[in-house]
Amino acid sequence: MIPKSDPATKDTHAIDRERWNKLSLLEQMGNIGSEVGRTLKIKRQGGDFMPALTRALDLFDATAALLAAQRSIRLKEVLRAKDQFLQALYVSDDPGIENYFTQFAIAARRDR
Repeated sequence: MIPKSDPATKDTHAIDRERWNKLSLLEQMGNIGSEVGRTLKIKRQGGDFMPALTRALDLFDATAALLAAQRSIRLKEVLRAKDQFLQALYVSDDPGIENYFTQFAIAARRDR
């Protein structure tokens, strides 16, 4: 079982994995996309993007851990998306990664 974040710790970036795991993969990817977009926007504006980056990576890791525990074939796509996000952040500033995640947000809203 994936441990739940401890609110007593000082880690302000920890997420409630129990609650996170109840979301559909579309909802998880849509939420990750929000953090990806926020991180890239802050970086483009020259601000401190590290808190947003940490949050995005925490969400990627929570989803990857769940998929690994389930032995899901979707794990590879999530890890590839994480890699592409980091490439966009540190190498290419490719807006395509934001478009990729927008599709998940649209699909998650449609399925509500």
